[in-house]
Amino acid sequence: MLETSVRLLRLLSLLQQRREWSGADLASRLEVTTRTVRNDVDKLRQLGYQVDSTTGPAGGYRLGSGNAMPPLLLDDDEAVAVVVGLRAAAAGTVTGIEDVSLRALTKLERTLPSRLRPRVDALRTATVSAAGGGPRVDMETLSTVAAAAHNSERLRFGYASHDGTVSERDVEPHTLVYTGRRWYLLAWDTDRRDWRTFRADRITLPPTPAGPRARFVPREPPGGDAAAHVLRGTVSAPWPYKVRVILRAPASVVAERTTPTSGRVTDLGDGTCELVTGYDSLPDLATYLSGFEVPFTVLEPPELRAFLRERAQRYLDASS
Repeated sequence: MLETSVRLLRLLSLLQQRREWSGADLASRLEVTTRTVRNDVDKLRQLGYQVDSTTGPAGGYRLGSGNAMPPLLLDDDEAVAVVVGLRAAAAGTVTGIEDVSLRALTKLERTLPSRLRPRVDALRTATVSAAGGGPRVDMETLSTVAAAAHNSERLRFGYASHDGTVSERDVEPHTLVYTGRRWYLLAWDTDRRDWRTFRADRITLPPTPAGPRARFVPREPPGGDAAAHVLRGTVSAPWPYKVRVILRAPASVVAERTTPTSGRVTDLGDGTCELVTGYDSLPDLATYLSGFEVPFTVLEPPELRAFLRERAQRYLDASS
C-alpha cells in the first residue's frame, strides 16, 4: 500500500512538470507497466484530479482543471516562493485578499518541511516592505475587469475623475497594470475613440448583466507596450506641482534611484539629465530632490524655486 501511495505521488509530480506525457514515458519513469499507469491514473481521478487521456499513437495523459482544487505538489523553491508571495499579498492593496492570503499561508506553513523553515524565516526577518500605502482596490472589481480583458468583452462602469466628477464609460479593456502602489486599467474608450488609463480604485461596476457582454477584437496597445504606456501616463498625470529639473549626474545614476512611476529621466549628455515628475507637497519634493545629493537646477515650477530660496535662507540663518 505504501509503495502504491509513493508511486501515485511520483506520478502526480510528473504530470505537473510537463504538459503531456505518453503512457510509455510514464511507465518508464515509474518503472512499471502501462497497465499500472492506467490504474494509477484512475486512482488520481478518484482523489479529485482531472487527468485527461487520449488514445492512439499520439495519445497520452494531461493534467487538467477539475471542479475542485486538489492538493498540489511543490518543490522546495516553489514552496518558498509561494510563502513569500502570500505574505506580500496579505499586506497588499487589494481589499478582501488579506484574510484569504493569511488562511492559505497558515495552511502552507503548517505543512512546510522543517528543512525549508530556516529559508522562510530568514526572508521574513531580513526583509521589510517600503512600498507606499496605495489606495485599496476591491478584489471583485479586479477579477471582473481582468476576466473581461481576458475574454475580449466590452465593459461599462462608472468612473470618478481626480476632482470627483463621475462619468459613465464604455470600454474595451486591454490590460491591468500594477505599479507597486496603484492598479490601472488600460482600455480603448469607445465614446472618445482613444486609449484611456483608469485607476482601478475609482471604477464602480454596475450589477452583473443578465446576458453575455459584447465581444470585440483586441487592438494593439500604444507603442506595442501596455505597461510602458501606463507608466508614461502616471508620470505626466495632473499633480498640484509639475516638476522639471536638470540634475548634474549621469542619467544611468539617477535612473537607479527612481522608479518608473516616480519620474521620467532623459539623458542630456555631458553627465547631466532631465527629471520630469510630479508632487503634491513642496517640502516633500525638496526632500526628494535633495536625496540625490547632486547639484540640480529647477526649470519648473516657480513655486519650488521660491520655496528653495526661503529654505536656503533659513539654513543660512541657522548656520550663522
